[in-house]
Amino acid sequence: MIQSGSHFEEMIKLSQKMVKAIISPLGSFFALEAEVIWPTMPKGWMEMMFGNALNQDGLDAKSEPLLIWLGSMIQGAKNETALRRCARHLLEVDVKLQEISETIRLMSKFAGIAAMTCAMEIAKSVIDFNEDKET
Repeated sequence: MIQSGSHFEEMIKLSQKMVKAIISPLGSFFALEAEVIWPTMPKGWMEMMFGNALNQDGLDAKSEPLLIWLGSMIQGAKNETALRRCARHLLEVDVKLQEISETIRLMSKFAGIAAMTCAMEIAKSVIDFNEDKET
């Protein structure tokens, strides 16, 4: 007969050992640092994959990332990493700041003021970071 809990405890200890082995070389690791090294897709690539190059009657490369942004915001703007990545891609395909702010304003009717405020702060942080990087 199997002793209750012994295999589970052994598995937990092994998992903890693995995590320590993976994390220890990283030192102090922050998620925001990982976001910066995560690449932004080039505009041409997004035009081909998300634009209407393959589907002439489809959405353009600006509309699809805006819809992704909207969906993330309607869910309550909880996943800040996804919102920041999406904002970077919006800027890459030349979506105007006015378009981003109008999208956030319009979707606040569904998501609420708290989600709108969070989305605005995330968009502003990405825009500020991109402006600093360009100068």
